[in-house]
Amino acid sequence: MRVGVVILPEHSWPEARRLWRRTEELGFDHAWTYDHLSWRSLRDGPWHAAVPTLAAAAVVTDKIRLGTLVASPTFRHPVPFARELITLDDLSAGRFTLGIGAGGFGWDATTLDREPWSTKERADRFTEFVSLTDLLLRQAVTTREGRWYSAYEARSAPGCVQQPRLPFAIAAGGPRGMRLTAEVGQAWVTVGERDREGGAAPVDEGVATVAGQIEALESACAAVGRDPATLDRIVLSGLNLDSGLGSVGEFEDAIGRFEAVGATDVVVHWPRPTDPYQGDEAAFEKLFAARL
Repeated sequence: MRVGVVILPEHSWPEARRLWRRTEELGFDHAWTYDHLSWRSLRDGPWHAAVPTLAAAAVVTDKIRLGTLVASPTFRHPVPFARELITLDDLSAGRFTLGIGAGGFGWDATTLDREPWSTKERADRFTEFVSLTDLLLRQAVTTREGRWYSAYEARSAPGCVQQPRLPFAIAAGGPRGMRLTAEVGQAWVTVGERDREGGAAPVDEGVATVAGQIEALESACAAVGRDPATLDRIVLSGLNLDSGLGSVGEFEDAIGRFEAVGATDVVVHWPRPTDPYQGDEAAFEKLFAARL
């Protein structure tokens, strides 16, 4: 079972640099940041852009995989975004993963002076966004006219370091997202039950939720003729799923249970002094240092 960590993009670079380096020292397999214009209760606080943050992280780390968890179409277009992704893959020497999802109804959906898209429109846009991004990262020249996103003789040189393109980790909970993951994803991402009330689900409840989702994912793979074993399954804990960070034993038990139902990766959040993800940084570092 691989273990990753999310560092929220709220720190000035001297502190952020320390955190990104420390994740590698502690032996995490991958490190991520959110890709939002602003986020929930942290809307009025410091918040840096994901792409330059990850570019900087790429040049101060050597081995750890890096990525967005997750980007979305709510304020991005595939053509300029593909350029940024190619550069991130180059800066990281092929260590970049694109975590991507359909987005939601929060601040990202309204900041550009519009009403949030309906659930159907979000799903339609997401499918088209992922499909065009896939082409842009695979092909030297792409022309495609879509309902929402188009490209006309868009160049992609030098292309991705990872071939045929950098991996997609697709966040999906419904049938359309699961099918899209089965068609073009290299990994699937779940946060458990979306918009769950009452805080993070206890481990037993969270494992049961993820187990049901993995069954649906495997059915989506069967429908498109894909071996589900070729997909990584990433569990993003901390928001809707308990991370089990009370002790090394508690954490090992939690990730063992997720692994038993088919997860390949669990991601936790670097602790903050206040909610969300409140925790003691020294205790967090001690826990993961003990796992080395």
